[in-house]
Amino acid sequence: MAQAVEEIKQKENLTYELLEIFPQQGKWTEEYYFKLPETNKKIELSKGRLIITPAPTTKHQEISFRLSFLLGSHVLTKKLGKICYSPLDVKLYEGIIRQPDIAFMSNDHLDRITEKYWGVPDLIVEILSESTVKEDRIVKFIEYSQAGIPEYWIVDPDAETIEVYTLTKGVYVPYGKWGIGEIAKSKLLEGFEVRVDDVMR
Repeated sequence: MAQAVEEIKQKENLTYELLEIFPQQGKWTEEYYFKLPETNKKIELSKGRLIITPAPTTKHQEISFRLSFLLGSHVLTKKLGKICYSPLDVKLYEGIIRQPDIAFMSNDHLDRITEKYWGVPDLIVEILSESTVKEDRIVKFIEYSQAGIPEYWIVDPDAETIEVYTLTKGVYVPYGKWGIGEIAKSKLLEGFEVRVDDVMR
């Protein structure tokens, strides 16, 4: 019993020591971010803040799998580049590191991929959840456009819709919004389209 208590104390001390190593919110840098231990949690860096997102729901993961499979099949068949899915560090620009649900990098930009992180992708997909709506629709909307990502997909599991935005003169403009019974399309990836039913259900 005494040994178990001592082990708990040691773990608690280690926890406090680790907390002292890292900075407070608002003062995080890329250097500190990349020193974080490996985890299966989704952790992002934006303007000195760490954004930690709760584990995704089952529905979120099912949608992510289906869309990743459909997009991946198209990209691999056409030999257009690479896709990856969260958790994946994507460095948009200095001090901004995000983990989009799905990212596509074209062959022309494969040099942006490093072992540590991806540089700016050509297409990003975010699947909304209760805890990420504000980040995905407002904060990331701005960050992704400032980074110059040509196409941004927002998938809404509750509304069962897929929205596609394309970058025009540095600003995202709606390319289309599709719901159940309709087919969502990409402007960037010629010929890539998905039935919303196949993604949602």
